[in-house]
Amino acid sequence: MHSRRMQRALNEEPDMIRNMTARPRLLITLGDVAGIGPEIAVKAWPELQAICMPTIVGDVGTVRRAAQVYAPDLGVFLVGRVGEMAPTERVVPVLQATTQNLASIEMACVSAVAGRAAYDFLCTAIELTQAGHADAIVTLPLHKEGLHAAGLKYPGHTEILADRTGVRDFGMMLYAPPGPSVVNGIGVVHVTLHMALRDVFRHITTQAVRDKIQLLHGVMQKLCDREPRLVVAALNPHASDGGLFGDEERTILLPAVESARQSGIRVKGPLPSDTLFVHAQRGEYDGVVAMYHDQGHIALKLLTGLAAVNVTLGLPIVRTSVAHGTAYDIAGKGIGDPRSLLEAARVAATLVNRR
Repeated sequence: MHSRRMQRALNEEPDMIRNMTARPRLLITLGDVAGIGPEIAVKAWPELQAICMPTIVGDVGTVRRAAQVYAPDLGVFLVGRVGEMAPTERVVPVLQATTQNLASIEMACVSAVAGRAAYDFLCTAIELTQAGHADAIVTLPLHKEGLHAAGLKYPGHTEILADRTGVRDFGMMLYAPPGPSVVNGIGVVHVTLHMALRDVFRHITTQAVRDKIQLLHGVMQKLCDREPRLVVAALNPHASDGGLFGDEERTILLPAVESARQSGIRVKGPLPSDTLFVHAQRGEYDGVVAMYHDQGHIALKLLTGLAAVNVTLGLPIVRTSVAHGTAYDIAGKGIGDPRSLLEAARVAATLVNRR
């Protein structure tokens, strides 16, 4: 590193140390380094400082190469532990979290090496957070084919997090913070997630729906800072129109809703998803239980775009993520947008502070 840049980093460090208690320590995992993760990490870095005390968990060489291209004012430092060096707008501490050689990774190409490294980054961050060295994890996207090429048969981040933390009752929530297109913010949790549509029906049970209502209620209490208003989406068109298009609403979903109401949760449904998201956008509902991945994702991403945040529910630690993938189609072109990372950090900080 240039000596003047190092001196500037050292001069800035005392101020950052004095402010450490005001912001949570967040670990930013790089995800699949053949995608846009490293690019948006360095692009977001200066703005992250107002939200948290971030440390990148990844590969120092990869971060240095990304900084040279996309953020040349940054100085990237290898650290041995969280908190060893205070981050600033120009100082990026990186924990080396893999032994994989990533120097020759080809951008926008599925790689077993990059897949294994992404797994290593996440596992390291989980261990550090569970041990109390950090307050939360914010993940950049990994590539599912890369994971599988490395022999890791997980559908994605959510399932790795559940496995490594030993939880069985978990869920993925897509969250839209309050903004121009969403009055109060909306959280959408999914009863089923990464599976073929033909498998969805046999995984939707009254207990599964009831569990997701409970998880959604817990997290939205923190994000709303009040008692949330929830709604359960129907599985069939028009909520089956009184049984004309299936009976899952009456036999499976309604019993889950009634059970949740009896426990004191404010929840309605099942209601047709083509209309309930309109009402949620207007501020009538704070949280939606969707039956499958695209039912929730399409609606929320149309409303919020890059402002959406992925939150894993049911874990003993806080984890949020960007709400987009590795974006191989634009990787290496310099047009990656860091807004979702910044929103994910804000939501993680909120959940930590209200935990």
